[in-house]
Amino acid sequence: MKRILFAASECVPFIKTGGLADVCGALPKEFSKEEWDVRVVIPNYSCIPEKFRNQFQYVTHFYMCAGNYIQNKYVGILKYELDGVTYYFIDNQEYFTCDTPYGDIRYDIEKFVFFDKAVLSMLKQIDFRPDLIHCHDWETGLIPVYLKNEFQADSFYWGMKSIITIHNLKFQGVWDVKTMKGLTGFSADLFAPDKLEFHKDANMLKGGLVYADYITTVSDSYAQEIQTDYYGEGLDGLLAARHFDMQGIVNGIDYKTYDPETDPKIYTNYNASNFRKKKVNNKLKLQEELDLTVDKKKFMIGLISRLTDQKGLDLINYVIDRLVDDFTQIVVIGTGDPQYENMFRHYAWKYGDRVSANICYSDDLAHKLYAAADAFLMPSRFEPCGLTQLISFRYGTVPIVRETGGLKDTVRPYNEYENTGDGFSFANYNGEEMLGVVNYAKHIYFDKKKQWNQIVERGMANDYSWKSSKGKYEGLYNYLLGYTV
Repeated sequence: MKRILFAASECVPFIKTGGLADVCGALPKEFSKEEWDVRVVIPNYSCIPEKFRNQFQYVTHFYMCAGNYIQNKYVGILKYELDGVTYYFIDNQEYFTCDTPYGDIRYDIEKFVFFDKAVLSMLKQIDFRPDLIHCHDWETGLIPVYLKNEFQADSFYWGMKSIITIHNLKFQGVWDVKTMKGLTGFSADLFAPDKLEFHKDANMLKGGLVYADYITTVSDSYAQEIQTDYYGEGLDGLLAARHFDMQGIVNGIDYKTYDPETDPKIYTNYNASNFRKKKVNNKLKLQEELDLTVDKKKFMIGLISRLTDQKGLDLINYVIDRLVDDFTQIVVIGTGDPQYENMFRHYAWKYGDRVSANICYSDDLAHKLYAAADAFLMPSRFEPCGLTQLISFRYGTVPIVRETGGLKDTVRPYNEYENTGDGFSFANYNGEEMLGVVNYAKHIYFDKKKQWNQIVERGMANDYSWKSSKGKYEGLYNYLLGYTV
């Protein structure tokens, strides 16, 4: 039996702020139980819903020190089983009592230093020795560092491997060296330029990238892009140096959760054979619910996103007066930077019959929009993988994307001469270019309906379930553990 431990800061269904939680929730369930024992550990946040928290079982507790600033802290271990997967929760009220998993960055850094050391410290206590620890993003970046340094004094940890997956390189966990020494207890030599030091500060993600046995990221193109200055966020040199130990594996989505044929959250269920007649009911109902003009002929564009610079919203701001013409509606769901929240509120006020700004995150509304929209817009500046376009395909909603990262890897642009492709894309980060592609998509939608429906069919036929990605992870785990397949 091969034993794998996923360590992450969030995981569906317990806590979610982004795509990372979907991956840690969906991927472990996919592995064959005969061959793999895959478990997951996350913090025991107080904001995890009570219906789960009430069922967590106490396993054990102990006290742990890291650096001078983290002395004699309580570490409680709880566990819970769901869909055949064992989840562990690291309990400490001082660190994990919160309304959201992330807040003040200095405080976040301290609690994840504590979490990283606690993950390794708990293994002997719970009698589980993983062959490999799969770490996710900066919050778990110090696990490989602790594993290869302090924990090598104990033979229990010898030979244990680690992988770190970059879900978004923009977030790295950077703080000053003096504080990081006090938090981690690491010796001074670890804060050198070839280890954790980063522009005179200390960088948790960099630590993981230096010490992990292997690095993955969430699409092939993103793996290439982050080795360049433009996308590398200051770590391009290190990533280029490790490119032989790195690959991109595209995320999947949970095909049970996102299935227009059975989804209880949408108004009218449909599938690839009857979407031409039935999908439109979802649009009419959503128009009604959101006080937009109720008209099945309108071209509805959806946008579900964190409202941040990364997502290309300045391009939308630049062209929106021309984007929302008499034939077009745009529905936005998301929260983020106040400037973008207010931008969409303003346009919803200005164009009340054609722009709906839902400054919230509502899973129910999101499902309704996937089913209702004709197209989904993702003009991202960079996009490690992107799940929205994969879910859009599933619901027969055509993605319009910028060719970057995972968007470039998953959306095949429509070619009207060969009648191929499952979406629309543009290359340069440019508002006019984006508008041109949206208008081209509208032209196909209004004037070449048969071809449009064939684009939808090809999108719905895609398989972005976890099956294919899981096979790649299995191959990688086997390679690192020395199994020849």
